[in-house]
Amino acid sequence: MTRAGFNALDQELKTLKTVERPSVIRAIAEARELGDLSENAEYHSAREKQSFIEGRIKELEGTLSLAEVIDPTKLSGAIKFGATVTLVDEDTDEERTYQIVGEAEADIENGLLNMRSPLARALIGKDEGDSVEVKTPGGDRSYEVVSIRYI
Repeated sequence: MTRAGFNALDQELKTLKTVERPSVIRAIAEARELGDLSENAEYHSAREKQSFIEGRIKELEGTLSLAEVIDPTKLSGAIKFGATVTLVDEDTDEERTYQIVGEAEADIENGLLNMRSPLARALIGKDEGDSVEVKTPGGDRSYEVVSIRYI
């Protein structure tokens, strides 16, 4: 994963442990004070939120403990993990820019493309000027690689 992705997940973990977890513990304590827990919606809601938070903490701890941080600025050449790639859709002339990142940090809406996605797999090893054919759920797409940067 990239340093930015690692830092974002690490920050989320810290927030869950220092803000969210204590907040939900307080909410559970307050709900218990209201009496009968079997019909206490606030209590059940807080317990459900606590379960989600604890699960996410475990997930993040596991991901971060196994993460290998790669610095894309030390890379160059053909497209590989960490590359920021500008593509032009050969059918619509629409231009898009993506950074190829690890699964845990992928966010297509923000231009962070999962390295296991069909598009990323098709791009790996390509150079500027190359055309790429990608099978997508919406049909086959063709892209031209306009630029490759490692930032």
